[in-house]
Amino acid sequence: MGSPDGQRRMGGPGGMSPEPRMALGSSKQVLRRLAAYALPHWRLAAATLVVTLLATAADLTIPKLLQTVVDSGLKEGLIAGLIVLAALVVALTAVKGTAQFGRQFASEWLGQRVVFTMRNQLYRHVQSLSFGYHDRARTGELMSRTTSDVERVRRFVSMGAFQLVQIALLLVGAAVMLLVTDWQLGLLSLLTVPVMAVLAVTFAHRIRPLFQAVQEAWADLNATVQENLAGARVVRAFAQEGMQRARFEPVNKEVTDRNVEVMRLFAMRMPLFTAVLGLGQVAVLWYGGWKVIEGQATIGALLAFNAYLLLLMMPVRMLGMTINSFARAVASGNRIFEVLDEHSEVQEAADAVAFDDVRGELQFDGVAFEYEGQRVLDDLSFRVRPGEALGIVGGTGSGKSTIINLLPRFYDPSSGRVLVDDLDVRQARLASLRGQIGIVHQEPFVFATSIRENIAYGRPGATDAQVEAAARAAQIHEFIAGLPQGYETTVGERGVTLSGGQKQRIAIARALLLDPRILVLDESTSSVDTWTERAIQEALTDAQRGRTTLIISQRIRSVRDAAEIIVLEQGRIVQRGRHEDLIEQEGLYRDMWLTQEAEAEELRGAESAPAAPTQGGAS
Repeated sequence: MGSPDGQRRMGGPGGMSPEPRMALGSSKQVLRRLAAYALPHWRLAAATLVVTLLATAADLTIPKLLQTVVDSGLKEGLIAGLIVLAALVVALTAVKGTAQFGRQFASEWLGQRVVFTMRNQLYRHVQSLSFGYHDRARTGELMSRTTSDVERVRRFVSMGAFQLVQIALLLVGAAVMLLVTDWQLGLLSLLTVPVMAVLAVTFAHRIRPLFQAVQEAWADLNATVQENLAGARVVRAFAQEGMQRARFEPVNKEVTDRNVEVMRLFAMRMPLFTAVLGLGQVAVLWYGGWKVIEGQATIGALLAFNAYLLLLMMPVRMLGMTINSFARAVASGNRIFEVLDEHSEVQEAADAVAFDDVRGELQFDGVAFEYEGQRVLDDLSFRVRPGEALGIVGGTGSGKSTIINLLPRFYDPSSGRVLVDDLDVRQARLASLRGQIGIVHQEPFVFATSIRENIAYGRPGATDAQVEAAARAAQIHEFIAGLPQGYETTVGERGVTLSGGQKQRIAIARALLLDPRILVLDESTSSVDTWTERAIQEALTDAQRGRTTLIISQRIRSVRDAAEIIVLEQGRIVQRGRHEDLIEQEGLYRDMWLTQEAEAEELRGAESAPAAPTQGGAS
């Protein structure tokens, strides 16, 4: 549903108002909140940490064994010892491989469980947000945050987080082993570490806002594509494919440009890291080779030293990918938490009560409502007794649809009260309140599932007989029965295989099956022809018995039998009374009635006129 009375802000890609951008949260805040999702799975995280420690310990032990093999086994010709050492190397390699498998599997399992919870929470929260939020948000934007942003968080939890642990362990362990093997050579090789650390931190600081910009550009692209696909028939009907391509190209270019900017920074990072590492290697080979020649170090020690140096280089190289994953996860986490931090403008009271036995008395008491600074309703007051029908008519933008948005608390009034059975709806439980109200919207929505499931949407446990009875009341049973699969026929996305009138009658059946005490008909026969409208009106007359009914319509025929009719103009009641009284008064209602009667008379005359003879007809 759009804004309260059919108004929708425009602007931004795809013609829809962009969701307000929020300031970046700090990395620590985002990481702290992400860690809260992993905390319930601490045993799995601990197991992943243990196998990470095992793999790292094997990495750090193997070079020392190789040093012993070279300096003792080969130099002294001890075949038995050489076999034992070789067996130890093989065993440690096997332990390392097994531990790496365990780490990858366990960390992926942890990542999947974390994002399963996060995705569910995000989906539930989006559904709980009020219509005011959805008026501002874009569908493509929310889809991007629920899918691609959550996926980037998963990648970091599954790989990046434990890679950071591994990097830290390898850096510290390799540095210690370098110093133990040869402290002078170790100090020389470690001079490169602070330089690379500064480069890594600088890179991380610059890359994070760039990733945030990339994610926002992707969200804009998704929103544009989603809107284009949803409106594909309108685009083609008006032959505006060229305009849609022109609208898409700048959004696509923005995604490309921002990704190129990110890749440019990555391209700068790699040569810098390689140059620093290369200088360190040259210094170690020069000084270490000199020490071996001078007899101050053994060949085995130099071999082990080079192995540890390679181990030291590996986490530094991994650091770039891990920073990439970290920056993406923080940017995506920030976007996810922006949505989760949104608060619904409609909140259920802590002491809210349930409707157990609703009579259906309705009252609007001095209700005013503003939307985006514009007054939509102004001091609106009326009462509907249980079982009676109230007709609401008025021009476009007069506030008619806003009334039905306030009744089930899709929005709250700016001032005044909306009461059901003398209870302010703000004091009722939302599910209980909405379960008593059946609404047939002007633009009915049909899900891409079976017709039976669509009719039984509000009452999934309904029997086939109950579903059929509701369909008969909505004058749609004959059509459904004529389909090859009957009620099990699956309709296309948004009911694309159905006509507008068929969708509207399915929506009417859906509302009737709910058996509500309050029935709201918002232009419920606007998409059907005159004959179908007459049949539906007869069915709805039966359905309204014993129910309080609000009938919103531009057609006087739909409201003429209501106990009272109110006429709205610019959010105010300008006329009220029964049909017979209102057509005798000068005003908007009489003008609408006269116009519609004249149109109906003209239509009847056209239908009864004899057909003009065709050329070559009987003489």
